[in-house]
Amino acid sequence: MSEPSDVIEAAPPPPAPETPPPAGRSVTARATLAGIVVSLLLVIAIVLGSRLLRDFDSALLPYAVATVFLAFGVAYRYTVWVSAPGARRLFKKGFGSFFSAANFRKAPTALPKMIATYLGFQTFLGARSRPRWIAHQLMFWGCLLAAAITFPLTWGWFTFTGDSATGPGYEMRIWGIKVLGFDSLNILGWLMFHGLDIAAVLVIPGASYFLWRRMKDRGAMTGQRFAYDLLPLICLIVISVTGLLLTFSSIFLHGGGYEFLAILHMVSVVFTLIYIPFGKFFHIVQRPAAVGMQLFKYTARQDEQVFLCKRCEEPIDTVPYVENLRGTMKDLKLDFDAFVEYCPRCKRLLRGSVYLAHVKKGFN
Repeated sequence: MSEPSDVIEAAPPPPAPETPPPAGRSVTARATLAGIVVSLLLVIAIVLGSRLLRDFDSALLPYAVATVFLAFGVAYRYTVWVSAPGARRLFKKGFGSFFSAANFRKAPTALPKMIATYLGFQTFLGARSRPRWIAHQLMFWGCLLAAAITFPLTWGWFTFTGDSATGPGYEMRIWGIKVLGFDSLNILGWLMFHGLDIAAVLVIPGASYFLWRRMKDRGAMTGQRFAYDLLPLICLIVISVTGLLLTFSSIFLHGGGYEFLAILHMVSVVFTLIYIPFGKFFHIVQRPAAVGMQLFKYTARQDEQVFLCKRCEEPIDTVPYVENLRGTMKDLKLDFDAFVEYCPRCKRLLRGSVYLAHVKKGFN
């Protein structure tokens, strides 16, 4: 009979706890999922809006595909943006104020006014420079007009059909429903068929001004990057010029060079649409959140919730805004959030006194 073994088998080690995926990976996954969902919704909207592709123009397929990529990029970048602590707080406060029934009851005209002045006419730019404001307005309204015409046409939502084989009459249909009949030879018809030319005439001087400024102004040249600052302006100018040349070719050159210009125009538009979410034009998507933040500050001022500087007792901003800024700095793990309680002038004086006391001792 064998003796019992003195060796005791060790118990198997407990399973290692699952490590959560890195934050960056989870943000990327959420952003990718958001991009896919928004892209699929746009594809469904294109199919349904064009009456199961009956009104879809296959010649505009590259533009439509580019808008799907645009939708994916905007959803992806926006999700990544709002995942950052500061942007997430801005997003919550901004859109919370934007859709607040209490704010509407308190100041019913504030939201329409801010949409018009801050989002539409961007009056805050006029305080910096009137020429820059004018140029920005030209670009903004030109691009808005071009988008309002191009996107529905590209998706097959708008169609223009002749009401007869010989007459100049046309019908504009939205989702297959007639909404307007017009004569192509009168002023309304001219505006309907040359809306993109009008948009190009607005965009060219505005984009050219900013391109010239970035090449001449030392302040603008400092730290500028070609792909981020100059390329968007060049793309807008190329799109606008090639679009005007298409009209010039069809009217004055009997279609000479039209095919080459059409391809060049299409390539520039497709590239710009795909570039928008990852370049400087992304601020167009971010701007509504900033409007909500302005409303957040405005309604707090209506309640006279003004925060005073701890040193000079001059007003800094509204109490909710200062508290929101303090919370953002804590979210970012910045250890000097107490500085939000001082006005800009006192901050400079405090930094200067600390510098003289610890760095430049004995400096006269």
